[in-house]
Amino acid sequence: MTVDALNELLLACSLVLLVAVAAVRISSRSGLPSLLLYLGIGIALGQDGIFDVQFDNAELTQVIGYAALVVILAEGGLGAQWKEVRPVLPAALVVSTLGVGISVGVTASAAHYLVGLEWRQALIIGAVVSSTDAAAVFSVLRRVPLPPRVTGLLEAESGFNDAPVVILVVAFSTIGPVDHWYVLIGQIALQLAIGAAIGVTVGWLGSLGLRHVALPASGLYPIAVMAIAVSAYAAGALADGSGFLAVYLAAMVLGNSKLPHWAATRGFADGLGWLAQIGMFVLLGLLVTPHDLVEDFWPAIIVGLVLTVVARPLSVFLSLLPFRLPAREKVLMSWAGLRGAVPIILATIPMVSGIQGSTRIFNIVFVLVIVYTLIQGPTLPWVGRKLNIADDPSEAADLGIESAPLERLRGHLLSVGVPAKSKMHGVEIGELRLPAGAAVTLVVRDGQSFVPSPTTVLRRGDELLVVATDPVRDAAEARLRAVGAGGKLAGWLGTAGPGAPGGAGAPGAGGRSGLPQAMKLAKKLGGGRHDDDHGPGRGGTGEGRGGTKTRS
Repeated sequence: MTVDALNELLLACSLVLLVAVAAVRISSRSGLPSLLLYLGIGIALGQDGIFDVQFDNAELTQVIGYAALVVILAEGGLGAQWKEVRPVLPAALVVSTLGVGISVGVTASAAHYLVGLEWRQALIIGAVVSSTDAAAVFSVLRRVPLPPRVTGLLEAESGFNDAPVVILVVAFSTIGPVDHWYVLIGQIALQLAIGAAIGVTVGWLGSLGLRHVALPASGLYPIAVMAIAVSAYAAGALADGSGFLAVYLAAMVLGNSKLPHWAATRGFADGLGWLAQIGMFVLLGLLVTPHDLVEDFWPAIIVGLVLTVVARPLSVFLSLLPFRLPAREKVLMSWAGLRGAVPIILATIPMVSGIQGSTRIFNIVFVLVIVYTLIQGPTLPWVGRKLNIADDPSEAADLGIESAPLERLRGHLLSVGVPAKSKMHGVEIGELRLPAGAAVTLVVRDGQSFVPSPTTVLRRGDELLVVATDPVRDAAEARLRAVGAGGKLAGWLGTAGPGAPGGAGAPGAGGRSGLPQAMKLAKKLGGGRHDDDHGPGRGGTGEGRGGTKTRS
């Protein structure tokens, strides 16, 4: 490649990215999953499209798709809350293994008997489309107000079920006889066990290192986190385990380890996830030949209909029988089995392996994904409302807390956001009852910063800067989360959280002892100043119980 060719490629890629970013706005307003718009961009660029770009490299598409899927799973794992996943972890494991097996069998039977495909082709299609797509589930569910149990189960399932499905597709796409079912089950169990062990180990070691080694620049933390997650995938794959399960579990461990500069890390991972989705979907759109899809349209509709209304509900209801979930939640989970780029990526495996009829398999999967994603994605909120399944609007929102280490001072800076539903609204600084060695040093409100007094009343939308010494850092965060969930009476309501100070007699109750030193530290950090006559204090009409004016 010459420099001029590189310049043209960079220009084309940047323009495609800009168009894709603009398409996100259209997607959010219309309710359409963004993957359909990205696929549309690829189709418009490719054969039969506006620019007629000739691209038919299935092997390159598969490699780039795998790399993109690793990034998407890492981003999803980083955002998975352990408190939501832990209660539903056994159910998610059963749905992503036994449920996948049921779905493969039912869908493959439909493809064989109703569409007339050979058994190998039918099994490949059944395995390919039985996996819910992590990118589609993560992007749609986080905009739908569902209970944490349902959201956690669906996200965990989509993170876990890629691993057994990839093993099945590779096994069915191997030239020669397919292994016996008990051999396949043994291979799946072994690869999942290896991948899980490596993922948890790499994630734990990585979080341990990042929490105890202060990097010289905050921008290095997001890079290190993503590098650790990707290394888990590579190590798992090289050890003949499930790399996809390894990267998801490693990212989940990292995401629940209270790492420094977490908000920046999440933003970085989110951006990489969007980039991976855009590149993967556009490339898949380039690979497809639209005029070849016409003859496979109705077979795709038939297979997709059986998958959506028979195979998916059957797999959900049967695999969740031991867990006694409400029937309406199972119905919602059945409808929320979203497909996306992952099935299309997996459909390239038989093409690369040279399986007879692989092009038809790819076309059927492509049409199925587009049609049923177009139906299921936008209607998922409506189905949730009709089933009367929605998140409790009165439930307190979790606080967003970011930590930055002060290695030389043996302390931590905690950045705390007070979201709209938090019960910290209306609580005075002194009523936080932070442990001795922790204090609120700065409050940012409506774009202005000030040093609070013990009687300053917190409001929704406030950003707090809390300084905590190393021994009480975890207790301070636990106390802040407890107040966010239970309000000023958190210590008496049983919501103090592990390690948090509970009642009025707790160390540091009232939060006054460390305030003068904290005020000095806040001024050194460049925060606002607090004047007795004008700041948020006791007299007047401003912050806390008064205060006429706040100056920064």
